[in-house]
Amino acid sequence: MRILLVEDDPALHEVMTQNLLVLGHRVEGATSVASAQHWWRVQPFDAVLLDLNLPDGSGLTALREARSRGDKTPVIVLTARNRTEERIAGLDAGADDYLGKPFEMAEVEARLRALVRRSAGADDVVTIGQLKLDRRARRIYCADVDWTLPAREYEVLVELLSPLGRVVSKKMLSDKLSDADDALGDNALESFISRLRKRMMGTGAAIVTVRGLGYRVQQEVLFDVEANS
Repeated sequence: MRILLVEDDPALHEVMTQNLLVLGHRVEGATSVASAQHWWRVQPFDAVLLDLNLPDGSGLTALREARSRGDKTPVIVLTARNRTEERIAGLDAGADDYLGKPFEMAEVEARLRALVRRSAGADDVVTIGQLKLDRRARRIYCADVDWTLPAREYEVLVELLSPLGRVVSKKMLSDKLSDADDALGDNALESFISRLRKRMMGTGAAIVTVRGLGYRVQQEVLFDVEANS
């Protein structure tokens, strides 16, 4: 999951970033309204964690701007636990949920997962053929055997399964899996797709190219030699 974390408290920002990274997420950090607006405009995110009290104004400014241009990225507002007015203001501005400080990272993870799942129309567990994606465990299984993948290949496959059956363009994959310091080019993406296709042969699931549009995961079509001889 790619997350924009908007939080100006250095200690909290660092703790949240490290916890999210350990959980396998990709994190872009912002510490002001201006930097939040910049990253929100130039990069796609799966979710935004948004503090409201920032050095140059309210995080609601960035939220309202995003919603005004039609951006529907799920947003969790971070507020002081006893500030009811902040929670109401955030929800009125277009936030999807809120968390009162202090909070546990386990709750942050659970709420992020629920929001993104609801936004994408995806389930926690996706099964096709012998492949199964378990989002909670962040694991992929083949015939119930744990299937370990390199991080980028895992991210590509998860994106293609979110939800199952949708067509994902090369640009969308590249944008989602790139960051400011590590851009994912077409050659690298095609290499990941090629390796995944080989790994998935015989599993009952396959990555197919939808000409001019992108990639989709669907049931594997097995050629019956005897039936066609």
